[in-house]
Amino acid sequence: MPEQSPIRPTDSEARALARTLIDTARFGALGVIDPESGTPLVSRVAVATDASGAPVSLISDLSHHTKALEARGDCSLLLGEPGPKGDPLTHPRLTLQAKSRFLRHGKPGHAELRARYLEIHPKSKLYIDFADFSFVIFGVERAYLNGGFGKAYELTPKDLASAP
Repeated sequence: MPEQSPIRPTDSEARALARTLIDTARFGALGVIDPESGTPLVSRVAVATDASGAPVSLISDLSHHTKALEARGDCSLLLGEPGPKGDPLTHPRLTLQAKSRFLRHGKPGHAELRARYLEIHPKSKLYIDFADFSFVIFGVERAYLNGGFGKAYELTPKDLASAP
């Protein structure tokens, strides 16, 4: 008897939930590979989106995860917070596998992303203009949605595209 996959076919409900998790995320867990040891490293980062809907973060050159992203742009970003009640593992979450790219001060698009980011994270005004801070944009290559118990999906960048 063939083994049945626990992954459901991706449908409009899964796409909408994944998009909501990206659009409403304010924080996430960023997974990188430590360039010194080659082992995984996870950091909590603030998250927003750029005008195209891609997830972004504002990070300091002093952070170890920045050094890891500079050495190797592959990363993973976990979005979705547990709700106030119930088992945290039954709440939706989205894991994004991505390639990172930096957007430094003075580069095209930085001023627009700065304004957008400040709308979502106004307290970052205290440090957003420091020379060691840059935006990192996560180019999603694959995504895994756990929409709650028994609701697992694999999504593509096309599935996650913002509505026009």
